[in-house]
Formats: sequence, structure tokens, C-alpha cells
Amino acid sequence: MHPHPCNAVAVTIGEFTSIAHRSIVHGPCTVGDRVFIGFNSVLFNCVVGNRCVVRHNSVVDGRNLPDAFYVASTTRIGPETDLSRFPMVSVCASEFSEDVARTKVDLVRGYKALQNEF
Repeated sequence: MHPHPCNAVAVTIGEFTSIAHRSIVHGPCTVGDRVFIGFNSVLFNCVVGNRCVVRHNSVVDGRNLPDAFYVASTTRIGPETDLSRFPMVSVCASEFSEDVARTKVDLVRGYKALQNEF
């Protein structure tokens, strides 16, 4: 059975995931829950596990990332990259991601409250 042509380039984004300005998430790509994608980062042809942090100006192309994986700023990960040399997400990075997600949820609530006032 062949995949439907539209599914070949699908992008799926999980809950409470933050994708910063000027980032590109190009299908096929699946991004898990509670993930942080930093400024100018590019994701293509990959699966990014839950609670991952991909910092600014990084590229993940053709390589799946396990849950709670950390990609430092300006890192390029490709199909042949050895992931064993990378650390898992630190508590500090995880808390930062949660703070960003909470702030964005609060902003949405604030905008909706303003909308109801006018």
C-alpha cells in the first residue's frame, strides 16, 4: 500500500510545543508534545520526540530524535549523525521550554479576554 501523496509531506505538531520565529518545519515531519524549537531552526523529514529541545539556528534533517533529546544551538543533525554523543535534555532546558509554553498559553488567554471587552 502506497501512502497518499498528501501524507508524504504532512506536518504534525504536538500539544504545548513552541516553535520560535523564523523556524521552518517542513514535511514530512512529526514534532511531539512539549517540544521547544528555537529561532531559525529547520526540521525536515524527521520525527522529534516528546520533550525535546532544539535550540536556535539548528538543523535536523533525515534523522529521528528520541524523547527528551537536546540539540545545542547551531548544530546540524543529518541521517548519519551519531546521536550517542549528544546529551539528554537538562532540567534547566526542560523548565525553559515549559516556561515558554506557559507564557504563550497565557498570551492567548489575554488576547481572548481583550477580544471580549470590545
